[in-house]
Amino acid sequence: MLKKISTQAVRVGMFIQGFDGNWLSHPFWKSRFVIEDAEDLARVRQSGVSGVWIDTSKGLDVANQSGPAPAPEAAVPVAEPTVVAAVARCSVRDELQRAARLINRSKKAVTELFQEARLGNAINVEGCMPLVADISESLARNSSALLGLARLKHKDEYTYMHSVAVCALMLSLARQLGLDEEHAREAGLAGLLHDVGKMAMPLEVLNKPGSLSDAEFAVMRSHPERGHAMLRAAGSLPESALDVCLHHHEKYDGSGYPYGLAGENISLLARMGAVCDVYDAITSNRPYKHAWSPAESLARMAQWTGHFDTRVFHALVRTVGIYPLGSLVRLESGRLGVVVDLLPGKLTTPVVRVFFSAKSRAAIAQQEVDLSRPGANDRIVGREDPGEWGFSNLDDFWR
Repeated sequence: MLKKISTQAVRVGMFIQGFDGNWLSHPFWKSRFVIEDAEDLARVRQSGVSGVWIDTSKGLDVANQSGPAPAPEAAVPVAEPTVVAAVARCSVRDELQRAARLINRSKKAVTELFQEARLGNAINVEGCMPLVADISESLARNSSALLGLARLKHKDEYTYMHSVAVCALMLSLARQLGLDEEHAREAGLAGLLHDVGKMAMPLEVLNKPGSLSDAEFAVMRSHPERGHAMLRAAGSLPESALDVCLHHHEKYDGSGYPYGLAGENISLLARMGAVCDVYDAITSNRPYKHAWSPAESLARMAQWTGHFDTRVFHALVRTVGIYPLGSLVRLESGRLGVVVDLLPGKLTTPVVRVFFSAKSRAAIAQQEVDLSRPGANDRIVGREDPGEWGFSNLDDFWR
């Protein structure tokens, strides 16, 4: 039996059938679920949504309430996304726990979304935008925290977490390029769904630990078109999401696929998708390849003439930083350190945690150095390869 109640009347154990209002306005990645714990309950009550529909046949009823349930209201048309209120920036350290919880929720959501796609079921469009909204707010507080955690994915979860990471990169890049919030969230949605066509690929090809044969690569090259067909069948998606899915492997010089588009014939969002897709791919451990460091990845991408739109690539560099979170850098003093935070507009002067002397080749007392601080008497003179120094787990310095 369906009942409409206020959010303040919701309690643990109730089955939420739907939210009063459009699906952009609530904080959950799905609209039908059981309130399982106090955290879920708090998120409902603090969401700003005025009411919810509960199904008493699937969960708890409202205590001591009698009388007929109100008739279901007509469906409310989906509204356009609105500009998010200004969010106070915080440090990487302050955002990490929230970002980690969001990463876990995102992984679960995208895994279920993609598994449904593999089974041939329609994409749950309603489940996507609230997740994009949560990612957007985390990035507004501190983009480096979530982008850094999304990069640290296991090989066996790459396909799912890659989509979360590209979503976050697309949102951040859209803001760097000056897109308004509506188009930034469209970019994030496109990033979340850009690789859904991989769910139509044979698992033995998708998860192959070695190089693909020519025949296998030909199969993999079909995933943009397969994904585009899936998204088209789902309906209710902006054309931009379909376009990025279809064209994120096009290259600016026309040598990409599936159609060999070049230059301005590739949409801006698809050019953004190409840059974000590659950056996350090469900075992540994959079944057939170890990750490159963030700084090394940017340096290599800069050398790939014709691959990317230069303006978009330079915006990505400004987004993640010349020395992204987790980069190993050498200071003028001879100390080595790891970038542990980036300040807006301070591309060459991040916060670095020094821990090693290149001169004496010995560990030193760890110290955080804010290179942007007035009077800072040190500066970065170059990036270093962690492998050449025998360093591992550098990400432990900022996590």
